[in-house]
Amino acid sequence: MRVVQTATLLMATLGVGLMAGLFAAFAYAVMPGLRRSADRTFVEAMQNINRAIVNGWFLLPFLLPVPLLVLATVLAWNGPGRVALPWILAALVLYLAGFFVTSGVNVPLNNALDKAPADDGPAALGDAGGSRGPGGRAGTADTADRPGALKAARDSFEGRWVTWNIVRALAHTAAFGMLAWALFLHGGAGAVAG
Repeated sequence: MRVVQTATLLMATLGVGLMAGLFAAFAYAVMPGLRRSADRTFVEAMQNINRAIVNGWFLLPFLLPVPLLVLATVLAWNGPGRVALPWILAALVLYLAGFFVTSGVNVPLNNALDKAPADDGPAALGDAGGSRGPGGRAGTADTADRPGALKAARDSFEGRWVTWNIVRALAHTAAFGMLAWALFLHGGAGAVAG
């Protein structure tokens, strides 16, 4: 039972740590770097990142900590290492908070940004071939209806996404700290019991 507890707690800690690191890297490197970019570069980069990140290398450490933390809670409740239970529960709450920020705020913002045009040129505005509308004017109705679409998409995305990314980075980092302490206590409880 102790081996299963330790393995569960260790795997949960690793998954939470990977997510804390990813979201923290966005907070202190990726987004500040992109902030210096033009609207087109920013939107295109974020669209590409958001499409590329949905893969098993992200989803496994993002989703797996939830059932692992629930299992770690049950195992700590019913077995040795109960001294770590409050820390595991705190980590579960913090991780779920960050998880729900991701699914409730960041992902919907990503999805909205994904619908933004790749650029403000005629192709993005419905005039891919430079065709002429009635009266010989090139796509004037489309262009007039959507000036600065990239700027608008960025403005509605960047501030909120960055703020909520910092929230989830802090929540996941705090959860990682709680789990590191829980592992320490769990190990100490094993040494006392042994």
